[in-house]
Amino acid sequence: MRQVFVILLAFGTWLLPAQQEGTEVLGFQEYMAFVKQFHPIAKQANLTLTLAEANLLKSRGGFDPKLEVDYDRKRFKGTEYYDRLNAAFKIPTWYGIELKGQFEQNEGDFLNPTETVPSDGLYSAGVSVSLARGLWIDERMATLRRARFFARQGQADRDLLVNQILYDAAAAYFDWLQAYSDYLVFEQFRDNARLRFEGIRQSALAGDRAAIDTVEARIAVQNRELSLEQAGVQYRKASLDLAAFLWMEDNVPVELQEGVLPDLEPSAEVARTLQIEGWLMDSLALEAHPKLRSLEFKIQGLEVDKRLKVNQLLPQIDVEYNFLTETPEFIRSFETQEYKGGITFRMPLFLRKERGALRMARAKLQEAQFERDNARVSIRNKIAGIFNELESFDRQNLLIGQIVQDYERMLQAEERKFSFGESSIFLINTRERSLIDARLKANAVQNKYLMTQAGLFQVLGINPEFTPDTVP
Repeated sequence: MRQVFVILLAFGTWLLPAQQEGTEVLGFQEYMAFVKQFHPIAKQANLTLTLAEANLLKSRGGFDPKLEVDYDRKRFKGTEYYDRLNAAFKIPTWYGIELKGQFEQNEGDFLNPTETVPSDGLYSAGVSVSLARGLWIDERMATLRRARFFARQGQADRDLLVNQILYDAAAAYFDWLQAYSDYLVFEQFRDNARLRFEGIRQSALAGDRAAIDTVEARIAVQNRELSLEQAGVQYRKASLDLAAFLWMEDNVPVELQEGVLPDLEPSAEVARTLQIEGWLMDSLALEAHPKLRSLEFKIQGLEVDKRLKVNQLLPQIDVEYNFLTETPEFIRSFETQEYKGGITFRMPLFLRKERGALRMARAKLQEAQFERDNARVSIRNKIAGIFNELESFDRQNLLIGQIVQDYERMLQAEERKFSFGESSIFLINTRERSLIDARLKANAVQNKYLMTQAGLFQVLGINPEFTPDTVP
């Protein structure tokens, strides 16, 4: 069925060729594609991924090369106390290793003797290494690793957010469909009651019917009018709820026009649109579920944090070695006997801060693992329950369909008996009320069945991809 788009005033909506003249049908698949493409919450979900990628980029900055220049000079009453220039180029690398090149040039009457260098300056090239704390993991490495897991977690969280807004949109569509189906039921029986009233009134004027029968027939018309008005209110309310999910490309809300109607038979399209066709309970791969993937990446990030806290129990032993030369253009000028180096050792005596941080990291990790295990069992149980509900609703739809057919036969039989003078308007109204209740119950069962399909879609955490011909 081809798509038609109509822009009305400052708003717009999707319209499909209608089955009835003067109306247009908004198909479920096109509606869902429209929501995913333009709804602000669906767009906001992509910001989760953008933030995660920005955080990853920020974490990689911890390994950016750095250029540092320090220049100090003091001159007072004709005396140059000092003129110091210190320029360095540092390259942080993995596993606590930092490469460094440096240039020093110091002059002045009051220099510290340790700062005395050749007049043309002194060059150095060396490396600093953490031998204990910070060797296998330090804050920079941990931050980058956590950011990578956070980026993957952001993708899973984005899928969950999109899934939730699509589920809410589907629920609004199904409520709109039920409200419209109920409205059609009351409209049909209102028209039937009017025809019956006119027939009985004409018979009463001709003397073939008692005048009191017209009163009862008119009461039936009034009751149907009242029920139709109430159904109309519910339908208009459901239409407004549906319109809340319709937006244009420039974040302009869409106004749903009166001639736009839901698809009365969306069952086959719903399963295909929500991409739940062919799902079997025994073949579910819960590891791919976005909720579990998000928790798994969270756990991996907490494991990185725990390893960092374990590493901080070690003493800090930093070793630095730098070759010194006046002529860096000659490689052979870097000799081992010309060097500057040192070692730094730090070790807290009680490690209470580090041990407390490690306990907290282990507790957070265990908490996340419990959450993941509970989520896995909860998701599996919810899916099993929904499969049972779907099987039950298949049977309920068959039963309610048979009940509606039987009530229709009984009403038709009662009307024939009434035409022969063997029944009364009271019995016809009674049969008709039972048929109306059965029709409304059938609409409610259909709504619950469709909502259960949407519930399966939500529990599975599906983020559907729509084909280009369904995306506006």
